[in-house]
Amino acid sequence: MVRSSTSELSASALERSHVGGVSEEPSLQELASSDYQLVAGPTPSMGRGGQYPAAFVIDTHSHDRDQLLYPGTGMMTVNTAHGAWLLPPERALWIPAGIHHSVSMVGAVSTRSLFTDPGLQVRSSPQCQVVRVSPLLHELLGTAYETRDMPDDLRKNLLMSILMMEIRRAPVEALPLAIPRAKLLATKCQKYLANPTPHETIDAWCDELAMSRRAFTRLFRRETGQSFASWRQQACLFAALPRLAAGETVTAVAFGLGYSSTAAFTSMFRRVLGVTPRNYFNHDQSPSADLNAEPGHSAAA
Repeated sequence: MVRSSTSELSASALERSHVGGVSEEPSLQELASSDYQLVAGPTPSMGRGGQYPAAFVIDTHSHDRDQLLYPGTGMMTVNTAHGAWLLPPERALWIPAGIHHSVSMVGAVSTRSLFTDPGLQVRSSPQCQVVRVSPLLHELLGTAYETRDMPDDLRKNLLMSILMMEIRRAPVEALPLAIPRAKLLATKCQKYLANPTPHETIDAWCDELAMSRRAFTRLFRRETGQSFASWRQQACLFAALPRLAAGETVTAVAFGLGYSSTAAFTSMFRRVLGVTPRNYFNHDQSPSADLNAEPGHSAAA
């Protein structure tokens, strides 16, 4: 696992590119940290974007500005103290200012980040939200990235205004996976996430935690904001989506998770995400295939 620590932020990464007249390429870790220094100011701004290898991890950090984190290609998971969010193709995560988060790459990932002043209130939620990236929003993010170093003019200001409008109206996707704060329940949930299956029951969890069914269901909903059945489905999706994105067949993933049939898994998938697994990863229709990424450039997520 490759890891980048962003606990201590420094602007020195870019300065190192020319030391004593000798060109010196900043490391991926330094570029990840240095991006924080490039987004100061009251107006919306694009980070440089990043090209990250599989299994790359950006350690826990936070931003002074609201952030839209978009994996234009690939898939990533974002973890906070309040839960985890999976970002598959055509999805982005809205991260309010001040929320500490870490980012893990599932396969090779190319990212784009937009930073906005909290006073703009682009989205009203105080918590992270997974939002759907429409083809229009994808193109706006790409164009904003391409013009990030250009001086402000009417076109750029209009672009940012429309971009803010599209982010504000982007629909929320139901892909969070809340982690309980109650210690015993949190431990049980983490154990389950290591090997999720649709066959786990409330009664089995109640027996293991020595709780009544009524007390368990109340605690679980209070801690996660979801019913046990809904949370269990989300956990199975968290396990399934990276495997599907990596090219495993729907049948292999379904049986690997313990579903009795491909049809049962597909039914659950469609019920939660609104489409079948094959349609969800239909890259021929995905705007994510053309991100205009710049190899070797990385930015803090």
